[in-house]
Amino acid sequence: MEGMSISFENFAFVKAAGEERYKSFTPVRCPYFNELVHFNAQGLEHLKFKRGGVERLPQDQYMRFKLLHLAPEILKLSRTVQGIMRTRSLERMHTNGRHNWEMLPTIFYEFIAVVDDVRVRVVVKKTLNGPLIFCSIIPFWKNAQGGTRQLFDQSLRDD
Repeated sequence: MEGMSISFENFAFVKAAGEERYKSFTPVRCPYFNELVHFNAQGLEHLKFKRGGVERLPQDQYMRFKLLHLAPEILKLSRTVQGIMRTRSLERMHTNGRHNWEMLPTIFYEFIAVVDDVRVRVVVKKTLNGPLIFCSIIPFWKNAQGGTRQLFDQSLRDD
């Protein structure tokens, strides 16, 4: 995200507003699944943290929270999926009054959309016998010319 700087105050405001917005989301029916996609605490945590509890860079969180309002609308309109990844993931399960960690078959579905000239990916997660859960919204990244550094699409910058 070279060349992108945000003030601490602006980041804090966008993050707080994004968290409040996320908490107000209700499940949305996605035409691709013909089922509800839920917005739970797991999705909110993934916007702030990478796997293993490592906090995302402020610029990364900022862009995800800036784009968050698009996620429910994209899911409501998505009739085709652009990517599917099948894996096993460690999931926290509540069974018999206890929380345990279990390796479960997991499928991640990727929906790509362009809304208001902004290209984003929305990821939905499905674990064995679990509901569909919003997992992430990811801004469009592009490689720097002639290199492997990733740059954020500057059209999304909020100056």
